[in-house]
Amino acid sequence: MSGELLREATRDGRTVARLRCYDAEGATIVDAELLPQGAEYPFRRGPYRFATAPEAFRFVQEALLALQYLGCRVG
Repeated sequence: MSGELLREATRDGRTVARLRCYDAEGATIVDAELLPQGAEYPFRRGPYRFATAPEAFRFVQEALLALQYLGCRVG
């Protein structure tokens, strides 16, 4: 994997989550920024470290699929 993958989930026109996947320190890292309804500020989860880029990408795909099931749009 080269560069960075950034995906965003929205609901009712409002961002609810951002996932960023990138290579660093010999691993592929995923950071999550969540913006729950009613919260003043976003909160971060991660970094989640994966040995390979495909593992990290699969994690991002599954998280986004879960958000889609909950009614979010992914872009």
